[in-house]
Amino acid sequence: MKINVVNKDIGFVGIVSDINLKLSLTKDDIKKINDALDNLTVLIFKKQNINDQEQLDFSKNFGQIETAKNNTNVTKSNERRISESFGDVSNLDKNNKPFKKDDNRRFFALGNQLWHTDASFKKIPALYSILSGRKVSKKGGETQFCDMRAAYDSLETDMKEKCNKMICHHSLQFSRAKLGFIMKDVLSADELKNFIPVKQPMVRTNVNTNRKSLFLASHIGLIEGMEIPHSLLFINDLIEHCTKEEFTYTHHWNDGDVIIWDNRQVMHRGRPYDDLNEIRDMRRTTISGSEMLIKQ
Repeated sequence: MKINVVNKDIGFVGIVSDINLKLSLTKDDIKKINDALDNLTVLIFKKQNINDQEQLDFSKNFGQIETAKNNTNVTKSNERRISESFGDVSNLDKNNKPFKKDDNRRFFALGNQLWHTDASFKKIPALYSILSGRKVSKKGGETQFCDMRAAYDSLETDMKEKCNKMICHHSLQFSRAKLGFIMKDVLSADELKNFIPVKQPMVRTNVNTNRKSLFLASHIGLIEGMEIPHSLLFINDLIEHCTKEEFTYTHHWNDGDVIIWDNRQVMHRGRPYDDLNEIRDMRRTTISGSEMLIKQ
């Protein structure tokens, strides 16, 4: 297995070669991938063409797989087309047809085009995400990543100290509201209980490297000690800083590509495509984190 850095000026994305994800990994392979995620944060495996079971087998090497329960989207259990072991990052209904123009699941999925960190809205945030492109769009649909360590490092000292003390409230309700999708208008009171905001620190530290990174997402709706408008303005400014060109990488997908990234250290977003007419079948497995960052 070889890992080559995509762009040394950016320095946080690696392409992995001489590996077949259809086969079992050795202990040495697993260690190399974990170490590379600590030090790079995004790894690309090109044209692997894995199926569901192969993706699950690969994912289990890195920890417990989260299940896509009702606190991750507005898709009902009887509407799912794939196993709950996967996050369905697609535009398809259970009959593998693109969502209709006015489908709430389509509007909800548009939130993936906002900069975010997977599962920051959970009490125990996710460790890794593993996304496979089974059928990618002909045009658009790229995934962009930004290095939250480099973004933190570039802040002025007084801004670092300010961010170090901040506690933020995360919820899918907040990110979807930014697109005009008000979840209380489409969900029952009981269903809304699955989306109660959780607290996360603005800055977190990778215990393996001791590097700090900003822990940001469009899921943030409040910074403790700030009014909501000032919170949102601060978050918008900070996201704008983190997503400067020198901190970002854009992946142009091919069928069969697999990407794994470290949610502790990177933020990402999807880009638009013709979701009403093209099929885009993307399946994500998410590796659970080990502990709460803040007592809720």
